[in-house]
Amino acid sequence: MTAAPEHRRDRVSMSALLGVLGIVYGDIGTSPLYAIKASLEHFKEGGLERADVLGVLSLIFWSLIVIVTIKYILLVMRADNRGEGGILALMTLAQRETKSVRGRAAVSIVGICGCCLFFGDGTITPAISVLSAIEGLEIAAPAFKEYVLPLSLVVIIGLFLVQSRGTASIGALFGPVMTLWFAAIGTLGLIEIIHHPSVLLAILPTYGFQVLMHHGFLAFLVLGSVVLCVTGAEALYADMGHFGRQPIRMAWLYFVLPCLLLNYFGQGALVLSDPATLSNPFFLLGPDWLRLPMVLLATAATVIASQAMISGAYSMARQCTQMGFLPRLTVLHTSASEEGQIYLPQVNAALLVGVLILVFAFRTSDSLASAYGIAVTGTFTCTSILGMLVFRRRYDWTRIAAFGAFGFFFVIDFTYFSSNGLKIPEGGWVPLAFGLSLLTVMLTWKRGRTLLLDRWQTDSMPLSSFLARLPQSRTHRVQGLAVFMTGDQDRVPGALLHNLKHNKVLHERVLFVTVQNVDVPEVRAEERAEVTELAPGIHRVIIRYGFMESPHVPRELAGLQAQGLTVDPMQASYFLGRETLVAAKASKLPKWRMGLFLYMSRNSVSATEFFRIPSDRVVELGVRIAI
Repeated sequence: MTAAPEHRRDRVSMSALLGVLGIVYGDIGTSPLYAIKASLEHFKEGGLERADVLGVLSLIFWSLIVIVTIKYILLVMRADNRGEGGILALMTLAQRETKSVRGRAAVSIVGICGCCLFFGDGTITPAISVLSAIEGLEIAAPAFKEYVLPLSLVVIIGLFLVQSRGTASIGALFGPVMTLWFAAIGTLGLIEIIHHPSVLLAILPTYGFQVLMHHGFLAFLVLGSVVLCVTGAEALYADMGHFGRQPIRMAWLYFVLPCLLLNYFGQGALVLSDPATLSNPFFLLGPDWLRLPMVLLATAATVIASQAMISGAYSMARQCTQMGFLPRLTVLHTSASEEGQIYLPQVNAALLVGVLILVFAFRTSDSLASAYGIAVTGTFTCTSILGMLVFRRRYDWTRIAAFGAFGFFFVIDFTYFSSNGLKIPEGGWVPLAFGLSLLTVMLTWKRGRTLLLDRWQTDSMPLSSFLARLPQSRTHRVQGLAVFMTGDQDRVPGALLHNLKHNKVLHERVLFVTVQNVDVPEVRAEERAEVTELAPGIHRVIIRYGFMESPHVPRELAGLQAQGLTVDPMQASYFLGRETLVAAKASKLPKWRMGLFLYMSRNSVSATEFFRIPSDRVVELGVRIAI
């Protein structure tokens, strides 16, 4: 009975493969636009030699094999949280396998650092990708050189402006366009390799070692550019929940990886035959008549790569909100059928501002390459640390196996990270500053909410005491249904106490509703809601959501009939507490962090909007809390 579903799951459809090509491989698929050029330019001053070209190609080849194929495709993608992947999903798995409180806190820091660096990467990707594509105009039509920057800005602004409309209408084009892109770059590379087949000697790792040993510190600098060929590797893991691991693996092993290698080796062959082509080996790889069409195709591919990163940033921000690391954000669903198609206007605006600043500040893809890489390698390093814990405990690997395998990956990742650290004065400080700022915001919000909850628990009344006193209180009961939202299922909501104090009545039917966020991507339907009768007419309702889901309280209340509780969410009165936060005289937060927390609290999305409660059914009661 169970064999048939497994058999169907193993069969990969063409539509799934096209979806993978259009969404997952956009970033890493556009790396040939700048990776070879950025890597080989380090040798220009001393004179570019054949051994240098073959050495760089060898480093690129083995980086794609070791980091992408072995680490991510074959190993890390095995660690899924109910089918979902990504740095936060891996973090929750590691936390689940860690017993001590300090250990879970340390795991959380590693995961959030990786998440913040991912956002830094997401800011640079649209800037460098679009710039590098449109810079092809300098080769195809040199007269348009002065229009590269304005055209790049138009493309980027247009990309962010259409986000609110969703990607459903244009998403169907992503797969075919990226399929054409990979086929084109692979074919162009193959043609050049046929003319200069000796370039295939770079597959031997000895050429990479020769570069590292012969050039010393310069080779260490080169590693910071070589790593550009694996940017986007984290997306393979992060998008696993959308497509499953099998389509991602098949697309990589049988199509994407061969096409990328053909193009990289083709560019290397071209530079070997004519060192002058190093000015832009990607666009000079094809004949003159093909360059303008390739500019257009490259622009489309980089827009798709940027779109995938932007969508990933939306998903990551929603996960952070659900996990309590960011304040409530506006989440708009752009598709009636796809839960994952969302639009976060605050995140979109922040990304747009960040990308425009980068474009104006760096102006060319060569300059941006100095800022690129440190965020990517930082995320790689965090993944290696978390993977070591997960595979050691969750998959019962021996200590030697887990520390040996992921320790090896950690050394490689940290070497690349250290190499990119040398770029900090040249622009590498940008993603680091962005990541550190975001990390400060997340940790401040988490700490502030913890202090707020502690203070509220100290001042509030236990629910058991309230229910015990209720029969003797002679509280007047009125008709109707009252829904009290509460963050602690064992405490009396402040809104209820204020309602009794001022209105001196209690509804005939009362629901204490608590929304819980659990460490799984999506909660099963049968585990969504839990109903407990506390007293006649009074029930406690716990609604659970995973970190990939958006709350919708009225919808869940309407579905409680299956558990014997009939609720008309459009006729209920929802009582919410509006907290006015102030700094206590002896606050546990420094003044600057308290100011940051209060600012975020004031500007977070209201509970009414976040939980999708009808605004005309809400009663808000204010309370002043000092923390």
